[in-house]
Amino acid sequence: MLKDHTPMYKDKKVRGAFIDKAKAVFEARKAEFGLEAGVVGIEPESGDVFVGAMLGEANAAAYAQYPDEWIYFARIEDPDAGLPLRTW
Repeated sequence: MLKDHTPMYKDKKVRGAFIDKAKAVFEARKAEFGLEAGVVGIEPESGDVFVGAMLGEANAAAYAQYPDEWIYFARIEDPDAGLPLRTW
């Protein structure tokens, strides 16, 4: 059963808080990513990170632990290029 994800994409405060937490995790854990370029998925509440060379790889790793949940995905080489997506 899917959770209600409405607040994430309709409530700017919820979305902003999610992104801020994820960016803080990114900064705290970026030395652990092991790649200079690629994509990282971040689950902000747990601090779990999922690294891949491409979005599909990072998503697959995130989906295995967080199916159909919101994850913040960002480019490792450009952390401002990020967005929250549900795993698929």
